[in-house]
Amino acid sequence: MDFAYSSRCEELRNRLLAFMDEHIYPNEGAFAEEVARNGANGSRWQPVQLIERLKPLARQAGLWNLFLPRSSRAPEGLSNLDYAPLCEIMGRVPWAPEVFNCSAPDTGNMETMERYAGEELKDAWLEPLLRGEIRSAFAMTEPEVASSDATNIATRIERDGDGYVINGRKWWISGAGDPRCRVYIVMGKSDPGAERHRQQSMIVVPADTPGITVVRPLPVFGYDDAPHGHCEILFENVRVPAANMLLGEGRGFEIAQGRLGPGRIHHCMRAIGVAERALALMCRRLESRVAFGRKLSDQGVWRERIAESRIRIDTARLLTLKAAYMMDTVGNKVAQMEIAMIKVLAPTVAQDVLDWAIQAHGAAGVSEEFPLAYQWAANRTLRLADGPDEVHRNAIAKLELGRHG
Repeated sequence: MDFAYSSRCEELRNRLLAFMDEHIYPNEGAFAEEVARNGANGSRWQPVQLIERLKPLARQAGLWNLFLPRSSRAPEGLSNLDYAPLCEIMGRVPWAPEVFNCSAPDTGNMETMERYAGEELKDAWLEPLLRGEIRSAFAMTEPEVASSDATNIATRIERDGDGYVINGRKWWISGAGDPRCRVYIVMGKSDPGAERHRQQSMIVVPADTPGITVVRPLPVFGYDDAPHGHCEILFENVRVPAANMLLGEGRGFEIAQGRLGPGRIHHCMRAIGVAERALALMCRRLESRVAFGRKLSDQGVWRERIAESRIRIDTARLLTLKAAYMMDTVGNKVAQMEIAMIKVLAPTVAQDVLDWAIQAHGAAGVSEEFPLAYQWAANRTLRLADGPDEVHRNAIAKLELGRHG
């Protein structure tokens, strides 16, 4: 395996680094100020205009829809291997991926529609998503069941004449708080009597369909992530056309495996970017602070943590690149063990590096003067999102046992 960046990746990487230096890092303060103003004005759940102003610049720079491989609708899309170092760079600032139309959950939803939706659904929803005109959400997790086992999902999707009727309650639905969120992909149970992994289906549901209630936003460690949000949603007799069913009844798990592979690896790419940013901030802080007569960076405990951070970040990056290479060459199913391994490793590495960086900053590390506290909270959720660590470790163990059985 050759992990040297391709010429196209290297050119885009340099262009992206320059864009980050010119437009993203200098505007982190302005972003926070605008969000604070919106909150004070009662308009916290409106789009951040700073991001909207930067999106045309990203398109002009050719840094748009880079996440979607093998799509005639997004010819600029890269392979997973080429996208990995770019996604990592975007991940260094939490709101940066949206500037490039490369933010979750839209990326996963766009890839799902590209793979599994009919042409009419693609025209109606994929095209405006690719243009960045609307946003979307993916509705799977439920409050009444352990959703880490998706066979527990209880929301009903029942055939009724020429359509389907949906009833159920979802929560932690990321992106549902955004007023630009116009469409959901909903996972639910269409045939409770079928074989365990054929009971579930996925269906496209316009967000303005009668019967949908966004009950409330759910803060994560005190952050509500407005205007994005993570919401509780109630579906009461929500009717959609039969043509909105993706791939066919009972194929929800098949779609989930196709969707979650790219979604998981994108999370890991961004987590590596978070860890790199945390390490850089930690090193700068340690170099600038003196305690007990010498710089903190000269003290053995901090040198140990810096070295350990570098070793573990590079380990996570290499495993992520291997998984991306395998997804491109042999497919997501064959790469499932590598995807599961990085989904455990990358967020854990990022969490440890963030924790050390916070410690290096002292009380400032848990404040909003630095991005570390927010990134710690956001990254901690990755050990639950798209499957908790325990599920991935179990899958890894089963595959390993199978090799020796």
